[in-house]
Amino acid sequence: MRKTLKLIASPRNLFVFEAAGRLGSFTLAAQELGMRQPSVSAAIKQLENGLNVRLFDRGHRQVTLTSAGLRFFADVSAALRGIESAAQAVHSMGRAEYVTLNSSSAFSHYWIMPKLHHLREQHPDIDLRLQNSVNEPDLDAENISISVRLGDGDWPDCHVARLADEVILPVASPGVMRAARNLRSVPDLLNERLIHLEEPVRIRPTWKQWFEYHGIADVDIAEGIRLNDHALVLQAAQTGEGFALGWHHIVGDQFSRNLLAGREDWGWNTGRGIYLVWSKSRELSGNAKKVRDWILSFV
Repeated sequence: MRKTLKLIASPRNLFVFEAAGRLGSFTLAAQELGMRQPSVSAAIKQLENGLNVRLFDRGHRQVTLTSAGLRFFADVSAALRGIESAAQAVHSMGRAEYVTLNSSSAFSHYWIMPKLHHLREQHPDIDLRLQNSVNEPDLDAENISISVRLGDGDWPDCHVARLADEVILPVASPGVMRAARNLRSVPDLLNERLIHLEEPVRIRPTWKQWFEYHGIADVDIAEGIRLNDHALVLQAAQTGEGFALGWHHIVGDQFSRNLLAGREDWGWNTGRGIYLVWSKSRELSGNAKKVRDWILSFV
């Protein structure tokens, strides 16, 4: 950063440069920024001296970016837009009370969305923001109110409430399930088309592990479609692509709506759980408490 300051002299010069380049005029840039035209000219000259390159061709009534100026303008304008966006986001954090709920895309799509109308009926004024991620976020650093996590419940910096056991079972569309008439025992599933979940960040249980839990080891698992998101896996299962592994707390609603069918008698309880967590270092807002309690009402 020190080297950068030597090159540009002052961050203010970047704002002056961006305005002059965008408007094609030092005079218009001065009007927009509430400056005098000589001050704009001086800022641009200081920037050019620091960079040791001419950024503008000066005309009688307008200025034009040089090739070096065009290159610099593209990066500077993008960087300033990013700063503006970040500043607006942080500013809104300080003045608006919204609730951010972080979870996996599958939990948002298959657990939250079908129930969301209940929350709207009970608390129509709550500004709820659903945020999906594959990593466990830093609740305080990212200003996340509450989060849904999968694990053993041991997060020392968070309050935790258990939503469900982690139970994994084979699911498929009702049509595919009916067509698989020979599913009298677990090994028969090896003859069916299997949909695989391969997330790039999190390690998720595989078909191989599921079969091993049922005492079936050292077998060739059928090749099949491979997807990197559980929501996509369940969508593929709904459309008849084959059998997928479903987490019971997510697919249960799909069973009742006849969108998926599952072999609940073949469920694998991993011993882990699905938890609602919120930071111990920050008091939940009133609306965040309402969202938390609303989610827990379904347990």
